Amino acid sequence: MTAPNRNALWARTFADELARTGIDAVCIAPGSRSTPLTEAFDRHDDIETFSHLDERSAAYFALGRARRTGEVTPVLCTSGTAAANFHPAVIEASQARVPMLVLTADRPPELRDSGANQTIDQEKLYGDAVRWYKDMPEPEATDRKLRSLRTTAGRAVSEATGVDAGPVHLNFPFRKPLEPTYVEGDVPADLDPEALDGRSGSRPYVKTTAGAPELSEDHLRKLADDLAVDRGLIVAGPADPPGFNAEAVAAFAHATGFPVVADPLSGLRFGGHTRTTTVLGGYDAYLDERVTADWPDPEVVVRIGASPTSKALRKYLARTDARQYLVDPTGRWREAEFGATDLVEAEPSVLAWRLSQLIRNRPDEAWNALWSDAEDAYWSLVDDETDAFEGRLAADVADLAPEPATLFVSNSMPVRDLDRFARPSTKSRTVLGNRGASGIDGIVSSALGAGSAATDHLTLLTGDLAYYHDMNGLLALGRLGVDATIVLVNNDGGGIFHMLPIEGYEPPFTDQFKTPHGLDFAATEDLYDLSFASVDPDDFRDAYAESVATDGTDVIEVRTDAESSHRVRERIAERARERLSD
Repeated sequence: MTAPNRNALWARTFADELARTGIDAVCIAPGSRSTPLTEAFDRHDDIETFSHLDERSAAYFALGRARRTGEVTPVLCTSGTAAANFHPAVIEASQARVPMLVLTADRPPELRDSGANQTIDQEKLYGDAVRWYKDMPEPEATDRKLRSLRTTAGRAVSEATGVDAGPVHLNFPFRKPLEPTYVEGDVPADLDPEALDGRSGSRPYVKTTAGAPELSEDHLRKLADDLAVDRGLIVAGPADPPGFNAEAVAAFAHATGFPVVADPLSGLRFGGHTRTTTVLGGYDAYLDERVTADWPDPEVVVRIGASPTSKALRKYLARTDARQYLVDPTGRWREAEFGATDLVEAEPSVLAWRLSQLIRNRPDEAWNALWSDAEDAYWSLVDDETDAFEGRLAADVADLAPEPATLFVSNSMPVRDLDRFARPSTKSRTVLGNRGASGIDGIVSSALGAGSAATDHLTLLTGDLAYYHDMNGLLALGRLGVDATIVLVNNDGGGIFHMLPIEGYEPPFTDQFKTPHGLDFAATEDLYDLSFASVDPDDFRDAYAESVATDGTDVIEVRTDAESSHRVRERIAERARERLSD
């Protein structure tokens, strides 16, 4: 490897080692102090660069790619507040266990705490949201330093993608010159070839062999014995990247005879396994105390993934006397009702497959019929509803998206509508969302990042406030060549607040909570070179079908009334409770 100065050598060595670990793309926000790393990534033949003008959008784009692939897309910025703009995405990645490698450039150490321009305290900037932090040494062209740099690159990727996946932060101080200009004597001619050029055969300098936690044979058989009961449930919450093995979970469901309660972000509500596995999706509407008061409790519940989106499901599980097994590969706690009785430290898919080989329960037909009948009753009520409302849009997207499709769904009401109204089906959908910290920032960028990592059709289902929060992210459409169908549910404000008791207090409900904005989003058509159409809810299915059949990005805005939509949700749920209570 040749380099004109020590900064360039340092950055090019780091980029080379990342490529050797399998990194093939990086998101870059422009800036001066990060010039050595930007130049190194840009010139590397095996690394694709995604250039973003907005640091927050860059970080969420990288997060979306990692959520889709389960692999790291590093994100790079200059010093100062640029690094602070990464923080929301870092928090989301930490909470949702999404692999992320954050690279921040910094001023030399002597300028810290000096009042120097664009210099802030970047040491451990993201606190305990990162799995590993390292303040990198200043660039130096010595054998030992270059070996250390290559080792750090490999360790960083390993830490970010390990069992407890999440963000890793490396902070790089650079002195001038930042550009690849020649500095005589900066790079000695007698450097060790292996430190300079890396291991032979494009091998990583340090290779980590990752493993997944498994139970011992004794503990496995004990758990299998505990699950040999008549009534049980498998509850699948939002999955950590890269997701659950649907075949393994289906095999476990068949062996136990337990229905699968599948969050829309679990990866288990849609797919071929639903042909032969009882997968439930309407539970948010019917798991009410009035309905379940006469139901027998499950004897055991096996929980995988993060806490479910559905509050009704979480409250139902808290009411039961079941023994609840919380399966988590990291051994961390993700159950805020504190109803779980056992924490099982194991990789969920591997555990499901091994247990399926040991258990042969006889399905309790009455127990399974209870759940299947509730599902049938609920979905018939949904089909009978004639009024247009926001939940119907979520159901239509899940139904009409091409196969295969990546569906990214915003927080607030869209993910709740998908949870309640997207019926389980055999269709091939990868459904993603940012449920780690459940913010509405960065949704557009996360969706486009996910779309950039796959050849599937991409649909983003979002509300107006989330669209507004991340309109900067739309710049990636033209700059980075990502296409999508964006379904914009515009109810002019925070529709989710109609679910809360504050709805009955006026003021301050409208001005301080719902906060209508009155924005005309049609202006984004010319600003970001996309196609924008505003349609009535009754015309949405035709507009969506036309969009997914054509190239380019279409924004389909559907104007809705948040209050009337919420009344429809309440009406369907009340009818379900009445029918099932009878």
